[in-house]
Amino acid sequence: MLKKLVENLHSTKIEGLAGSFRRAGRIGFWSQLVLGAFPVLLMLFVFTFSGGFGTRAGLPIVGWLTLANMLVLLFTIIWFSGYVRFGQRIADASTRPGEAAVVKRVWTGLLVSTIGVVISLVLMFAEVAHLLFYFLAAPQGGIPTLQTTPSSTTGSWVSAVDMASLLSLVMVLAAEFLATILGMWLLFRTTHSYHELESAGA
Repeated sequence: MLKKLVENLHSTKIEGLAGSFRRAGRIGFWSQLVLGAFPVLLMLFVFTFSGGFGTRAGLPIVGWLTLANMLVLLFTIIWFSGYVRFGQRIADASTRPGEAAVVKRVWTGLLVSTIGVVISLVLMFAEVAHLLFYFLAAPQGGIPTLQTTPSSTTGSWVSAVDMASLLSLVMVLAAEFLATILGMWLLFRTTHSYHELESAGA
């Protein structure tokens, strides 16, 4: 009787953990896909329909960090899609990985999403600081943002691309922050479930 109760407890805990992985995988995948696709669609709209090209030169490192940020986001999207299949493996006794393998997988996703959050914050800081410097260097004349410097005969301006770029960074940051929160929740569920299983088996 006691053995049957312990087996039922094990089965319930494992099913709960597997369900957590499947739910987190679906939520993380679709949320990041939508939040990641929005900046791309926004920039396409700005470049195609609004004529939002500006002459403000960006910092060279921003382009490389942006590329790295998009690659990190793509990795976490694929990683969370794998959580659904991983949850199915946990539910199946014949393919169930050990605690170390589960924790390692969760830590990998959590580490990458945290790196993405850091990159997004650095990008936002750099872009906002560059815009602030640009406005402070311009004649303080109020709302108009078009300026012509004495050393140049061409005008330069802050365009819709600059604002769309900042909004895109916010959306990507939101996607990576969500991935980090889901990763922390999965890590808690994993360690808590295996700890209870060990306590029940003792």
